[in-house]
Amino acid sequence: MTGTFMGMPAFPDAAREAVGDRVLRANLRHATHTIRDKRARAVAEMADWDRLRAAGKAVKDHTLRHLDRYLLQLEEAVTAAGGTVHWAADADEANRIVTALVLATGEREVVKVKSMATQEIGLNEALEAAGIAACETDLAELIVQLGHDRPSHILVPAIHRNRAEIRDLFAAEMGHWGRPAPEGLGDDPRELAEAARLHLREKFLRARVGVSGANFMVAETGTMVVFESEGNGRMCLTLPETLISVVGIEKVVPTFRDLEIFLQTLPRSSTAERMNPYTTMWTGLGPSGGADGDGPSAFHLVLLDNGRTDTLADPVGRQALRCIRCSACLNVCPVYERAGGHAYGSVYPGPIGAVLSPQLRGTGSAIDASLPYASTLCGACYEVCPVAIDIPEILLHLRERVAQGGPVTREGIRVRIRPARGHAAERAAMRAARLLLDHPGALRAGERLLARARRLRPRRLPGAGQAWTDSRELPELPAESFRHWWARERGERA
Repeated sequence: MTGTFMGMPAFPDAAREAVGDRVLRANLRHATHTIRDKRARAVAEMADWDRLRAAGKAVKDHTLRHLDRYLLQLEEAVTAAGGTVHWAADADEANRIVTALVLATGEREVVKVKSMATQEIGLNEALEAAGIAACETDLAELIVQLGHDRPSHILVPAIHRNRAEIRDLFAAEMGHWGRPAPEGLGDDPRELAEAARLHLREKFLRARVGVSGANFMVAETGTMVVFESEGNGRMCLTLPETLISVVGIEKVVPTFRDLEIFLQTLPRSSTAERMNPYTTMWTGLGPSGGADGDGPSAFHLVLLDNGRTDTLADPVGRQALRCIRCSACLNVCPVYERAGGHAYGSVYPGPIGAVLSPQLRGTGSAIDASLPYASTLCGACYEVCPVAIDIPEILLHLRERVAQGGPVTREGIRVRIRPARGHAAERAAMRAARLLLDHPGALRAGERLLARARRLRPRRLPGAGQAWTDSRELPELPAESFRHWWARERGERA
């Protein structure tokens, strides 16, 4: 995976700055509360939601266990339908493949469907370095691009912007990228959408190359599936002569019937809609092979690894690869609501980013080592996840890895990472606890000593930060330990 956003500090430092931004916090609070309330109502309509959730989890787990088989089946199906499959081990290889494919067409501009995989690998920057302009066509992604900004949400990348800010961006920047914004543009959502529509329509009609991701890939048929809400994706997927799709290898599902589950759970979990407004599916070049102007005449699928097989090797962490990018976990997370997406230093913010980014990128940087701690462990993210990813469990698992260090597989080589700085006291406490628990006699003596000295118990934990201890007191120590009570009541040693 490509590195973190340039200059990003560790999460606590980045979050501290974000929390002080009142406009940002107001934007996030309004947006996340609105989305999650609508989602709750949409999910409540489904009497079988729990069974759909379990079915989605089962399909994804089965696929991950047999990923090698289904990827080969997918490659065979795509190739048989007239497409070309490329395998990319990392971001650099994926960028080289896509750049070469675009240059081979002779074009210097591409239109893009919203794609987190291309953001993950930094494709726009790679294309720009080769003299190719990548034009985002999703409204929120367009806002981010015009603002020379970074996405801060999986579903709504410009969630940190309000209408007035968007109007100012359109007025100042649209002319540099194409058709300028209309004179006297207001901040009414309909006016802003119309300005974006006019700006993008010229690009759709001119473009000869489209770049996309995919929400799902069907192994048995080689079908790509894209969910979107605006129709811009369908324009990018059907009008260009060449279509290049960059998709993470975990997005495959075995059969076309498996889509039935996610066609119900993804829209309700992401946009709180009963049915996705635009669901585009294509298989290779289609029946006409693009010869009748019906779809692209060349289709390339770039299958992206970029740390995913390393993540797959971790029995606990691999469940993060079930993620269908619905963003429900972000909208219920109290940490994300206050810190915003930029503090995570990744295109994957929020709870899922806190467990996915450190696995795809490793925990060598300060920001990645801090992400597993960017959570209160309240469990709200697990409760709303439509594929039942136990994010709190993975967070604790990664915290152990960061604090203790240990063997990690990177690019097929098993290496040992150093324990992160700042955890010396935690490691010392864990070693002392292990030593004590390994010696029952010492544990009994310690319990007796604590019981006799319980009146000397401090009210606050010594050495802990004031912000933490102001609202927390150490628990009362009992007059006798469980071992002593057991011996007294049963006459035998526990």
